[in-house]
Amino acid sequence: MPEKFLNLSQNLRGIIYMLAATLFLTGMAAIVRILTPDMHPFEIAFMRNVIGFFLILPFLLRHGSALFVTTKGDLWLMGWRGVFNAVAMILYFLGIALIPLAEVAALAFTTPFFVAILAIFLLKDIPGWRRTASLIAGFIGALIVLRPGVETVSIGSLYVIGSAASWAAAVIIIKSLSARNSSLTITFYALVFLTILTLPPALLVWRWPTPTEYMLLAAGAACGTLGQILFAQSMKSADVSLVMPFDYTKLIWAAIIGIVLFAEVPTIWTLLGGTVIFISSSYLTYRERHAAKAKASDPEAPSSPS
Repeated sequence: MPEKFLNLSQNLRGIIYMLAATLFLTGMAAIVRILTPDMHPFEIAFMRNVIGFFLILPFLLRHGSALFVTTKGDLWLMGWRGVFNAVAMILYFLGIALIPLAEVAALAFTTPFFVAILAIFLLKDIPGWRRTASLIAGFIGALIVLRPGVETVSIGSLYVIGSAASWAAAVIIIKSLSARNSSLTITFYALVFLTILTLPPALLVWRWPTPTEYMLLAAGAACGTLGQILFAQSMKSADVSLVMPFDYTKLIWAAIIGIVLFAEVPTIWTLLGGTVIFISSSYLTYRERHAAKAKASDPEAPSSPS
């Protein structure tokens, strides 16, 4: 890594990592869109996982046998994480095939709201008025994008919302696993289960890709894997409340790529609703981070009524 980059402040590096992550992840979505007219999303999801697994496996194996160590109970949890993650990925790819990239990006911002809702029921995490207001604002943002009653809510939009909800369930499980397992162990088992779980649906629609499709699949897997690594590095380099607002650039990248590659001009409702969803989800993320820090500094104190 260039010395000048290493000399940048931690916060600035975190922002740069986040901007790069959003570009690569949006690039992966664009490649999926290019592939979907001729290749089923089931097969694309499987190939993305297989290629991604082999791309990152050499790095993971450098850490030796400790990578595989986990408890029997946590292995079951990792399996369930894989199930929710696989469902989220397949629904996301199905949505990409059907609706504009900018709308996909806007609706994908709803994940933090589903995390907060699931936390209420699964973790008995009762929200305060600030978190409740954020949830309501996010719901309003989603309605602005979807405009039910004015426009017919498309199946593609429902796929992306379902993907966000399924990924939120995976996030809840990851939070539990991270207390007892390293991030590398969690990543390794996620790749294993994702590859296994996306194989059966892929076999139902299987056809061997063409050489061009193999290159696009490899590029998509590389973009997705690199994007996830950069996202994690951004979280590690700077405070989440600083870098998360730059996640909004997914909507900007998606709008630009959609216009250039697919002649998809985002509607004002998609941009407005996406902005509302993102601002409220960023505030929700900030409040949860603040509450977690307060709890860590004083374990006996009750959770902040966020």
